[in-house]
Amino acid sequence: MRIKPAAATLTSLLAAGLGAGAAAVAAGRYGSRSALRPTPAGPVGFDGPRLRVIEAADGQVTLAPGSPPALRPEAYGLMAPGVHAVVGPLVRAESRPGGRLVRRLERVTHGSLDAGTRVRLTPKVYVGTPRSALGIAYEDVTVEGPLGPLPAWYVPGARATWVIAAHGLGDTREQVLTALPLLHELGLPVLAPAYRGDPDAPPAPGGRGALGHAEWPDLDAALHWAVRHGARRAVLYGWSAGATMALRTAAESAAAYGIAGLVLDSPVLDWRAAVRALAGRSGARGRLALPPPLRGLAVLAAGEYAELDTALAVPEAPTLVLQGQSDDVAPLAAARAFAARGGDRLVLREVPDGRHAALWNATPHAYDDTVRRFLTPLL
Repeated sequence: MRIKPAAATLTSLLAAGLGAGAAAVAAGRYGSRSALRPTPAGPVGFDGPRLRVIEAADGQVTLAPGSPPALRPEAYGLMAPGVHAVVGPLVRAESRPGGRLVRRLERVTHGSLDAGTRVRLTPKVYVGTPRSALGIAYEDVTVEGPLGPLPAWYVPGARATWVIAAHGLGDTREQVLTALPLLHELGLPVLAPAYRGDPDAPPAPGGRGALGHAEWPDLDAALHWAVRHGARRAVLYGWSAGATMALRTAAESAAAYGIAGLVLDSPVLDWRAAVRALAGRSGARGRLALPPPLRGLAVLAAGEYAELDTALAVPEAPTLVLQGQSDDVAPLAAARAFAARGGDRLVLREVPDGRHAALWNATPHAYDDTVRRFLTPLL
């Protein structure tokens, strides 16, 4: 059933004489449903305004209007229908609000950055498959999940320790591509499955995700697939809700004995804060932002939909938590509290300029070095 925009829902309910209370409840339900919708319309946290291409020439691209996200350092993607490009550090920006900015143009993956093209900033610096994006050989395999077949990428490696990777809400397996060069260099086989709600995977029940709390059995199925195909041990590597899936799998899987470690990038440890933040977003994912007074109702509706109150246990295996200090979806305070419970087996690394699930983009070399140092003793 198609969901009406929140404003239309409120208007129709009030017109029917149901009153502001019923309208608010309906809006809260809309907010929770749209916040948890798993449709991969773009990574969560990058639903900002479109930027207009002024000029792309001589290794630079000029964009307008300038905005705080577009001023962030290091590497990001630019996406539009049929267009993907990668931009590097900021070259210059006009000081006036909304002024033009110039970034280094690293490459145009496909399409063309013609003048007038409207693009969005995205952490996706690689799109496609491991082979098309990175020249890394892989196989298309199928994992039998509890709701049906799950397509997966399998990247062979020489080691007996595998990495099972889970992308975050609003993204696809392409999110794994930023980590793949390092994992491949370390000789680690990588299995990156789709899960419920992804293209070509079974739909999410009710059309909504549950921030990893309902999806974790799909990651567990991938872990069992890896064990059956030669994995002696496994590292679970998750982003955002995929990190929550990793935590639930480590706590509840019958194969948890084989988990050597976890890498958690921007884990959703406080689901209420995440739903409240996402309900207040509008933009590329087709959401109409709820005003602050109604966001609490979205949290209540989300709690009714799924068992989100399940406590996330600190894993027994060594765990690396990577958390951005600029993350407005997964609060830093939740990561710090979680790390405090983990003792010596849990390491928290904070990224000063990191946005949600875009920590690699903020400091690519430092990010890779941190993950490398963590993984090396586990190989």
